Amino acid sequence: MRVVRRMEEVRESFQRASSEAQAAFGNGAMFIEKFIERPRHIEVQLLGDHAGNVVHLYERDCSVQRRHQKVVEIAPAPSLDPKVRDKMTEHAVKLAKHVGYANAGTVEFLADESGNFYFIEVNARLQVEHTVTEEITGIDLVQSQIHIAEGMTLPELGMTQEKIVPQGFAIQCRVTTEDPAKNFQPDTGRIEVFRSGEGMGIRLDSASAFAGAIVSPYYDSLLVKVIAHAGDLQSSCAKMNRALREFRVRGVKTNIPFLLNVLENQKFLNGNVDTYFIDENPQLFQFQPSQNRAQKLLNYLGTVLVNGPSTPLATSLKPAEIKPQIPQIARDFAKLAAAEETMDPDAPGILEPPQGLRKILKEEGPEAFAKAVRAKKELLLMDTTFRDAHQSLLATRVRSHDLLQISPFVSHKFSNLYALENWGGATFDVALRFLHECPWERLEDMRKTIPNIPFQMLLRGANAVGYTNYPDNVVFKFCELAVQTGMDIFRVFDSLNYLPNLILGMEAAGKAGGVVEAAISYTGDVSDPKRTKYDLKYYTNLADELVKAGTHVLSIKDMAGLLKPKAASLLIDAIRQKQPDVPIHIHTHDTAGAGVASMLACAEAGADVVDIAVDSMSGMTSQPSMGAVVASLQGTPLDTGIKLTDISEYSAYWEQTRTLYAPFECTTTMKSGNADVYLNEIPGGQYTNLQFQAYSLGLGEFFEDVKKAYREANLLLGDIIKVTPSSKVVGDFAQFMVQNKLSAAEVLEKAEELSFPKSVVEFLQGAIGEPYGGFPEPLRSKVLKAMPRIEGRPGASLPSLDFAALKTQLKESHPHVTDKDVMSAALYPQVTEDYLNFKELFGPVDKLDTRIFLTGPKVGEEFEVTIARGKTLGIKTLAMAEDLTANGEREVFFEMNGQLRSVFIRDKEAVKELHIHPKASKSDKSQVGAPMPGTVIDIRVKVGDTVEKGAPLVVLSAMKMEMVVQAPKAGKIKSLDISQGMKLEGDDLLLTME
Repeated sequence: MRVVRRMEEVRESFQRASSEAQAAFGNGAMFIEKFIERPRHIEVQLLGDHAGNVVHLYERDCSVQRRHQKVVEIAPAPSLDPKVRDKMTEHAVKLAKHVGYANAGTVEFLADESGNFYFIEVNARLQVEHTVTEEITGIDLVQSQIHIAEGMTLPELGMTQEKIVPQGFAIQCRVTTEDPAKNFQPDTGRIEVFRSGEGMGIRLDSASAFAGAIVSPYYDSLLVKVIAHAGDLQSSCAKMNRALREFRVRGVKTNIPFLLNVLENQKFLNGNVDTYFIDENPQLFQFQPSQNRAQKLLNYLGTVLVNGPSTPLATSLKPAEIKPQIPQIARDFAKLAAAEETMDPDAPGILEPPQGLRKILKEEGPEAFAKAVRAKKELLLMDTTFRDAHQSLLATRVRSHDLLQISPFVSHKFSNLYALENWGGATFDVALRFLHECPWERLEDMRKTIPNIPFQMLLRGANAVGYTNYPDNVVFKFCELAVQTGMDIFRVFDSLNYLPNLILGMEAAGKAGGVVEAAISYTGDVSDPKRTKYDLKYYTNLADELVKAGTHVLSIKDMAGLLKPKAASLLIDAIRQKQPDVPIHIHTHDTAGAGVASMLACAEAGADVVDIAVDSMSGMTSQPSMGAVVASLQGTPLDTGIKLTDISEYSAYWEQTRTLYAPFECTTTMKSGNADVYLNEIPGGQYTNLQFQAYSLGLGEFFEDVKKAYREANLLLGDIIKVTPSSKVVGDFAQFMVQNKLSAAEVLEKAEELSFPKSVVEFLQGAIGEPYGGFPEPLRSKVLKAMPRIEGRPGASLPSLDFAALKTQLKESHPHVTDKDVMSAALYPQVTEDYLNFKELFGPVDKLDTRIFLTGPKVGEEFEVTIARGKTLGIKTLAMAEDLTANGEREVFFEMNGQLRSVFIRDKEAVKELHIHPKASKSDKSQVGAPMPGTVIDIRVKVGDTVEKGAPLVVLSAMKMEMVVQAPKAGKIKSLDISQGMKLEGDDLLLTME
């Protein structure tokens, strides 16, 4: 059916309607009739016998329609003038008697606002909505038809007009497999889960609605009819609302969210509806889509079982089969009971943790915080276990799941920490890329469980938490969002100690309201008179500049663990003499094994804070041991006040948890600390990464050569500061030299003809800033030749990012993105796109235990997953089918909360031997996919055609509906992947544009 308001639309509308009728009914004949504005669609139910008796069973209101198809039906019609009702029923009965009608039938009318009504047609059959009439009259229409066919009369059946009295109101909702978020586009596929809503006053009429049923694109989309009956319309609506909310249908989309909106619309509840109701109430299409978390998690588990880990494992080691013991803290059972009673997810169930330094920061601001730190007599500690420790030892792979489990214990037992380092650096990228979790949610959740200890993050100056330069407004916006989400202290550094980059990061952190901790990246050896490039004067001058720029705290970032005890004493004393009022915070790595001694030397020389990691996550390329530093200072003026017994419990948790990350364990290749770091100066976090890379490239036995080449590459580049991203430049250069068997002399000699790594070329161009002492010559000139060079701060020339435009762009593919997702996309566009796609496909995988997440469960294994407060899934893995389906899928069987469920997973290895129609990539805007499953009935373009945005490309047909697929942009047709009559699944590739 089509409404035509303009003559130029007649031909296309007629053809589309006729084509749909021909496809659905085998007859494309059309009626053209008068169009009534704002009508109500009222139909009268009749029963007639072969003796000439006809009765009416009152009327139904079928005005709630979409594309002239009934969606919700009500009996009797609410707010219908009794006089109009009497006339309608009188005419309907008169018409039936006139033609000698026998059987059940419906006379349909359109009623306008003035009380006029117009005959449409007689449906000489039982209609889909006959159920509501049965409910209000108590008459079984199907049974009555059979009795009439047997020759019985209506009086013999006890059906005379005066005996038929309507009781209450009944509503019927048609639950269809259509997606209301996509203009009711038909959805097809396998019903993975089906659970209906039932109870008193609810009737279900269905056929093939069950788990495992296949919804075909070549049949009607009706899944089940739900009928509610009560004494009045509002009560009937309430029953229907409750029943629909109890439905669980997974595997195909349904119109239930839309139906719920209809049932909660005040106009509908009052019975004031006409055929324009849906069109004039766009809010009916504003609904929260089902999260479908449980089924998505089963899909993830099935995918891991069939295709292997979703995050690449660095070694052949497997996660330990262990559930780490979480140390207990005192609980307030009264609060716990209150929280259970109110079902408030934020209600505390434990004692409030002791107040820490964060109280001063939040109440009095960053300056007061810095003064409080400086006034402390004891040595303050920052725990890096939540970030740099696992970044250095476990390839940054520690998940929020394990961090959050120990967080309440840390909050209660270590409230006197200077800070907890838990964000920034590589954790942002790795969380999105490999752990498939949101770094912003990690920060937010940790802040809820640790409200009292300041959080510190690592900010790469103008690079934020990325590896490149960003527009200034991106860095400022990032810091603003970080503070809003719970960050307190920003350790700001630049990989070359390049002041313009450093100061930009400081300004961004300061403007956001954070504590600015400007960091000087340390290299060389100030205790060695022969090392003259980075001497004491260099560091004290840099400290002066940073204090002048407004830093609240001054940090020395010894990223390679080069700060020997003697050098530590000299450096801290020199800075302290020039800066008596500024807190000094020292960061180091324990690669050589001298970290504890160096940190004690710093403390004695006047440092206020040093970085440590809990014992079982310390040493080697991580930070010095918390227990060792605490024990060494007990009974001295610098006593930290932290209990060794608490450290022991904290360490025991991480000792067990660390075994879950065996595939990423640095001790696979690194068995001990190594003092050769004083020669090669490789940063702690990079040391283990380089080692893994060397092994993966088949250069494992040449790792000693890589370390030597690292030293040579550093000198070739001018002996630069080495920390992300400059350390990557040196690392890439070193591996390039080893792979090509080049010495330093040969590099200089052949520089003009060699193809250097991209990172090396960009560094020499000035892409990450200017190194102290300038760029190396003649190497730079030989490598760059006529290539462009960047002068000054690289990000200064970048135009501001349009966040609103980026959000609009993201919403096209991901309608529910948040401002934090937009920020992530500004930093890591493709990584964020992949993360959002993964989350939509597999749900909250961050809720899974780590071993299950990494390698999947064993067959027969039972485990629990808590996806929200009070929502725990009990899952058991039952079996995996050996045979493949025609589409190359394997069926994986689970039991979830006692019910059998199964998922079909495409076997990536097996499908290589099968021909499977390609899917359109959501991230590739040049690919056009099928918006719904169906059959190709018309292809309106050919390869080479130039089309405008919105031009018709292909016509698909499914479930009596035709859809014209339009060009998403202007361009040329590069390739066609379909043919006439081809049957497609949703998202199958139709064509590619250029």
